[in-house]
Amino acid sequence: MDGDASARLGGKDSYLDGNAAAGALSEIFTFDVTMARGRCEQCGAVAALATARWYPDSHGLVLRCSLCEGVLLRLVDHDDLRWVDLRGLSFLEFTPQERRESEIDAV
Repeated sequence: MDGDASARLGGKDSYLDGNAAAGALSEIFTFDVTMARGRCEQCGAVAALATARWYPDSHGLVLRCSLCEGVLLRLVDHDDLRWVDLRGLSFLEFTPQERRESEIDAV
């Protein structure tokens, strides 16, 4: 995101919620991963990824915990490669039903 877009969002402290990352994440996960719940490795908070904060001016896609600002997830595209880093999550949970509903919606 360019500097003008960041300024329109209100400066360096502006962020979007995790739902804004759904498009990029849908290219990796076959279900709506923003509905999945995860535990922040830093503070132990458990919440849906949709509640995480995405600061669009960061390098790649970086989701941060809404409580402690710890990095939960990183997604970086470069040339023909994609890196996904989930080290900030001690777990990511979803129900099989959520996955099936997401697959049905895609049809």
